[in-house]
Amino acid sequence: MHKDNTTLERVKEWGRNNMLEHLGIEITEVGPDYLAGKMPVDHRTHQPMGLLHGGASVALAESLASMGAALQVDLTTKACVGLEINANHIRGVREGWVYGKATAMHIGRTTQVWETKITNEAGDLVCISRMTVAVIDKVK
Repeated sequence: MHKDNTTLERVKEWGRNNMLEHLGIEITEVGPDYLAGKMPVDHRTHQPMGLLHGGASVALAESLASMGAALQVDLTTKACVGLEINANHIRGVREGWVYGKATAMHIGRTTQVWETKITNEAGDLVCISRMTVAVIDKVK
């Protein structure tokens, strides 16, 4: 975790009044090189056939990876922005919750790479994603 000891409650604040709140994404755990959360599988996250929408899975993965990346930098001078994301959708989910855990694979000065695994309530892999994050200077 960044040296300012960002707490779980502070990270939860980042998810208010934006897409995370709209999709029902909740941050559940913060570690030194990971971030975990959960997302409901319901009308907000379904595709027309009643399954978890792949885009909702990617939104969960990108949210966790982006916030995890932000915890690694000094946010007074730096910002973390998505450069590339991919996802493989492994298994369909119709209801309940999915759980994501984003883990840092590389934390560099100008780039970071994060892997997010999303599982269903039984612990089965639903989606795996990799995101490259650019670390940029904040505009003054």
